[in-house]
Amino acid sequence: MHKTAIGIIGASGYSGVEATHILAGHPRVELRLVTSDKWQGETVARRLGIAGPTGELRYAPQDKSAELARECEVVLLATPAESSLHLVPGLLAAGVRVIDLSGSFRMRDVASYPAFYNFTHSSPELLEQAAYGLPELFRERIPGAKLIANPGCYATACALSVAPLLEAGLFDEGALIFDAASGTTGAGRKGSEELSFSEVDEDFRAYRVLRHQHTPEIAQTLALSAGRTVPLTFTAHLLPLKRGILVTAYGRLRSGATAAEARAALERAYASQPFVTVLDSPDAVGLKAVVGTNRCMLAVGVDTSGYDPGRVVVTAAIDNLVKGAAGQAVQNLNLIMGWEETSGLSTLRGFYP
Repeated sequence: MHKTAIGIIGASGYSGVEATHILAGHPRVELRLVTSDKWQGETVARRLGIAGPTGELRYAPQDKSAELARECEVVLLATPAESSLHLVPGLLAAGVRVIDLSGSFRMRDVASYPAFYNFTHSSPELLEQAAYGLPELFRERIPGAKLIANPGCYATACALSVAPLLEAGLFDEGALIFDAASGTTGAGRKGSEELSFSEVDEDFRAYRVLRHQHTPEIAQTLALSAGRTVPLTFTAHLLPLKRGILVTAYGRLRSGATAAEARAALERAYASQPFVTVLDSPDAVGLKAVVGTNRCMLAVGVDTSGYDPGRVVVTAAIDNLVKGAAGQAVQNLNLIMGWEETSGLSTLRGFYP
């Protein structure tokens, strides 16, 4: 079987490491390039324990990324947003297709970047070209795209939880509320006092309240699903564990809509989606079933107690490093290359107990 040359730029961060593990076992991929200043010159086998040809690869320096990436057909950028912004135009000009795991091309509105990412976008002409890589919702734009904006982890879970209900017109026009909690790997592989073990262990707290960078991304996706602007409040929380995201979304049914319609909308939307499972009850959604996999599990509940008539609660769980980052990037890779969508992903599993 012919194998396609793929590169990972920024391969020593958590998402880059996850992508390396997944692509090392992908039957259609030859991992040709991995870059990292921190691990420069070391082998993948030494750092990640991966055997075979991938293990023999040595990490190249970041400043050689653009030059070495020309040997690849597709490159995954597991780099900070400003680094991706610098690299993408040159890679595209060289004929390399790009899957960007940062936020640098996710939003169409250029005003969102200085407000939420603290930089002015230097390639606004590429924002329309970039396909938002959430296959379950926007599959039609992905296969022919040269540039994929891989969604954020929180944005993936939030959008999957409620988009089918919005598309079906089941919510009223009030605000949606998302309470989301993530493991510490969501903050990336940087050292800081607030993310040290002694600070995180046995604690639980909200962060970046009303100013999280995934908020405009979530709003953009929900507006596309609903055909209107959707008011929302998104609050992120830090869990004292390594990985996984649990989102609880709150809305209200429009007059005349039923719980059965809400469940049917989710089942209809995801019936043919290999990585989304609709469960019977929000109580059944948890992290253990999804951590280590590219799966999303979700379920909807509607108030029957009479204390809050019409209240809708949807819970959704994903692994922030897999379906929320590297796994979704590989899912997008499969789609742009015309491969089986589950290739390299169907055998992923968690390790518990």
